[in-house]
Amino acid sequence: MRSSKRWVKLTAVAAAAMLALSACGGGNGDGEDDTTDTTTTTEDSGDGDNGAPAGQINLGVAYETTNYDPSTTSSALAMGSNWHVVEGLYEFDMATYEVYPALADGEPVEVTDTEYEITLRDGAKFSDGTDVTTEDVLESWARTTDETSIYKQFFTFIDTVEAKDDKTITVTLDYPFAGLADRLVNVKIIPASSTQDEMTAFPVGTGPFKYTEISNTAIEAVPNEHYNGSKPAQVELMHWDVLKDDSARLSAALGGTIDVMETVPSSTKDQLSGAGWTLDEVPGYNNAFLMFNTSKDPFGDAEVRRAFHQAIDRQGLVDNALAGDAIVSTSFLPESNPMYTEAATQFDYDSDAAAQIFADAGLTEVTLIATDHPWVSNLTPQIRQDLEAAGLTVNVQSMASGDLYANFADVDNPTYDVALAPGDPSVFGQDPGIIIDWWYGDNVWTQQRTSWAVTAPEAFQQLQDISAEAAQLTGDEATAKWAEALDLISEEAPVFPLFHRTMITGFNMDKLDNVDGIGTTGLELVGATVKN
Repeated sequence: MRSSKRWVKLTAVAAAAMLALSACGGGNGDGEDDTTDTTTTTEDSGDGDNGAPAGQINLGVAYETTNYDPSTTSSALAMGSNWHVVEGLYEFDMATYEVYPALADGEPVEVTDTEYEITLRDGAKFSDGTDVTTEDVLESWARTTDETSIYKQFFTFIDTVEAKDDKTITVTLDYPFAGLADRLVNVKIIPASSTQDEMTAFPVGTGPFKYTEISNTAIEAVPNEHYNGSKPAQVELMHWDVLKDDSARLSAALGGTIDVMETVPSSTKDQLSGAGWTLDEVPGYNNAFLMFNTSKDPFGDAEVRRAFHQAIDRQGLVDNALAGDAIVSTSFLPESNPMYTEAATQFDYDSDAAAQIFADAGLTEVTLIATDHPWVSNLTPQIRQDLEAAGLTVNVQSMASGDLYANFADVDNPTYDVALAPGDPSVFGQDPGIIIDWWYGDNVWTQQRTSWAVTAPEAFQQLQDISAEAAQLTGDEATAKWAEALDLISEEAPVFPLFHRTMITGFNMDKLDNVDGIGTTGLELVGATVKN
């Protein structure tokens, strides 16, 4: 196992960087069609000796979606494939969370501590051959920060983004902020002339690859002949097979029809490594969380919410359902995050104490709605058993992620009790501000899904104030302030992870070179090569 994440500094921003997240948390437009193995293979072509792209890489991915729009999607599949096709002004190396200039020609230039200028890469073009101008940047900014956008909450510190000329934008901040470039990673630049429907179905970007096919079962991308950045495509074809079922991905890997396997189940590691595959294991943020409807008694009581975590043998879940490939949560952030601190409130396993809290609250029966992701479904038998041992009658309803949110959480006046679902905003960066704001900002999570901002307005505002202050600090001061936020989240727990998973990616290293697993959902193979 290795942990390759690290903080990085951008000298022009003059402060420690923090960031990089991966998405998936529901309500992101993911399609729910059954996946079908339509794997195609081609012989490796070319030898790469002349520097030209050579060969084909086949990826078996664990998620599906119908929304590829860079300004609205949070799908693990779309995020992962878009990393190869669309660029922000800055991008992350997802294996390290190191930020580098992508569509920008260098780091942000500081004019004052609240004003920066960023120049576009000279000669940059979209894959359709049209020149990139600041008009495209401004339109992309507008879409990403639209009132309805899930990304809007990441940019509350920015006052204005304006064009200085066709090649330079000026960014004005409300207050000094250390991680400007890191946050701008999440603004992907698309043509101003495009429509949202066009970008949802088939994005056009400035990255090293361009899409040639997007369907419910497969994606293909080839080198973008107009790309002039620092990370050109190294292979002739990238082919993604949508294989949501774990056994389908494993069969494809063992059968030789894929070269990369996303989200290798712990139970299949020995089988895959025995077949000669290399497994890259990276501690990450990906988790299964409990989400409570705080507008419904007694789930508005923080003590009751905490009791659910006390009632569940979380180490048992990790050991039995995940074969030890996770770490029980001792904080909202994983231990791999540089701003991690152990929360003041811990959920040590204590079934008797939880039973007393449930009895005092008059809670005797609960309905747990859960997504049908295979690894999540593996958790529900023990969770049900543990809650029943604490005196509850437990009804479990398993369903597609899209149905859970559309039919239960994203409705007026939700009536559900407790939800179990997976999430991972670390596709967007490691920055604690992003990870916390994803679930605890002024958004659909707090206003509707949990209703926590409505039922506990003072605690909600306290967290917003702490987060805003922490975002302006660096070093030990930032760590101390983020610790206050982590303590408050652990105490309130309207959404809280049971554990943080180790992300396991399988590679056929007999064929591939220059590949790394990442600590979040999605696959990034920018720069990957096929061996001669």
